[in-house]
Amino acid sequence: MYILIPMDMDDVQEASLVSINDAKIWAQVLIEGGEVVEINHAASSDAFENFSEAVVVNDDSEYVWPFIEQNMLVLVAHTQRSLDDIVEAFIFKELHELAY
Repeated sequence: MYILIPMDMDDVQEASLVSINDAKIWAQVLIEGGEVVEINHAASSDAFENFSEAVVVNDDSEYVWPFIEQNMLVLVAHTQRSLDDIVEAFIFKELHELAY
């Protein structure tokens, strides 16, 4: 599954989740069998070759309609900010679906 994450930089070890409007770079993470297979970066959320099935945002107030219109699952990381924490929370189903 490809997951889209708005980040403040492309350094995987130092990057943090930010709001969609503050995203400097987007990370697309491929997770298969509970493991990260690859991580790609792009300047915009629609610049990836592969379709992302989910997007992770940092709170319920984000404007996510463009992602919903693409039938993407919107997940909220209320406390997770690092890429490692977000991936771990995704694998263990600790991210919450967006509350409408």
